[in-house]
Amino acid sequence: MAAAVAGSVLRGLLRRQLSAQIQPLLSFRAMSSAPEQPHASHSYETLKVSQAREKVLHVELNRPDKRNAMNAVFWREMVQCFNKITQDSECRAVVVSGAGKLFTAGIDLMEMSSVFVMVEGDDMARKAWNLRKKIREYQESFTVLQRCPKPVIAAIHGGCIGGGVDLISACDIRYCTQDAWFQVKEVDVGLAADVGTLQRLPRIIGNQSLVNELAFTARKMMAPEAESSGLVSRVFQDKQAMLEGAFELAADIAGKSPVAVQGTKINLMYSRDHSVSEGLRYMATWNMSMLQSEDLMKSAQAALEKKSTKDIVFSKL
Repeated sequence: MAAAVAGSVLRGLLRRQLSAQIQPLLSFRAMSSAPEQPHASHSYETLKVSQAREKVLHVELNRPDKRNAMNAVFWREMVQCFNKITQDSECRAVVVSGAGKLFTAGIDLMEMSSVFVMVEGDDMARKAWNLRKKIREYQESFTVLQRCPKPVIAAIHGGCIGGGVDLISACDIRYCTQDAWFQVKEVDVGLAADVGTLQRLPRIIGNQSLVNELAFTARKMMAPEAESSGLVSRVFQDKQAMLEGAFELAADIAGKSPVAVQGTKINLMYSRDHSVSEGLRYMATWNMSMLQSEDLMKSAQAALEKKSTKDIVFSKL
């Protein structure tokens, strides 16, 4: 379809409309060596948000002294952070990483155990009702990553345990280091994983036998197996190289049309959970308006002139 759009019809339109519609072309990509700057509108106890590249935010799990264990504040702040990112027209891609020696040790058992043991309610039914409400709130902490229209890239080093697997399963792209390992740890603490791993991991890996093995045994999956199974798409020598790779990927994505990128994510998510025919119907309805974006005209002109999309200035979305 893209080839047809960029063909004879657009050539004629471009000659008549480009002078009025195309803004001056500017270089998009920031210098890769520029230091990250703290983001003024984001202030959290458990997360550190900074500007990694132009239009790219870096969200860092920031409890390194606790191995980035997920306490009650973390679950609340993840929702606040990504709801704000969703509404941020300056941001077009996000990288999520962990501070310190590992990505995350998962749920903070020392703090969170009382949340599930001391459930309010006058009887069993009311306690169960309130417990279900809490679980749904914690599920939202990672569903918000999936619902965010901006692509989210997970950059994992060291251990990614329990809730960490839930988190990265909700991300769009996953990179890791050679020393990374993954563990669906919940059965070892007496529960079934309940905030996304069991629902998302089978769709990511596509091997139900392997997913069952990981979930039933809580064994570690090392980086080479994670790559060969499709959990991660690239493995890097160390954390710095991985972050540079993730930031470069995010900058590349951020340099493309936000209408195209965010529409692609939304339709990928829809198609994952619906039939092919339903996905095609939704796509047709989506693009009947989105194909009228100026981004299409700008991208077609860049292609005709053999220019990169990084040289195009796209309007905010």
